[in-house]
Amino acid sequence: MAARTKARKRALDILFEADQKGANVADVLEQRLSESGRETPLPAYSEELVRGVVSRWMEITALIQEASPDWSLTRMPAVDRALLRIATWEILFNPSVPTAVAVDEAVDLAADLSTDDSPKFLNGVLGKIARDAPALPSDISAEDDDAVEPAESASSAD
Repeated sequence: MAARTKARKRALDILFEADQKGANVADVLEQRLSESGRETPLPAYSEELVRGVVSRWMEITALIQEASPDWSLTRMPAVDRALLRIATWEILFNPSVPTAVAVDEAVDLAADLSTDDSPKFLNGVLGKIARDAPALPSDISAEDDDAVEPAESASSAD
């Protein structure tokens, strides 16, 4: 497994854990960084992914909801929600990752970790996001970083 693929999986673990606990994603990340409990520390790209998703939580959530009007976020499997958030951030805010790679990685992880229908669903939603998403600014001010502290849960935020 390639290094970035492993990093995506570890980022997925953090988003999924926060979702299942109804916890703040940033808090789960900080806990994982300070008390990893794993043989290897969290890869830097995992941290970048999670922080990126958290910093753009509202935009990413809105884009996913717009791209999947028949499926609310609360109706989606938690793994799919997390993968959609990670891949959407990579597509829109990480120019070092080609769109096709972000989509393929999310689809592959969904095939391994989610439902039989998830790969096709993610491919369709991410394809729509890649085609239709507005150009969003990629620079984030320090104020924006502190503005949103999302909790990955089945709450009204989803």
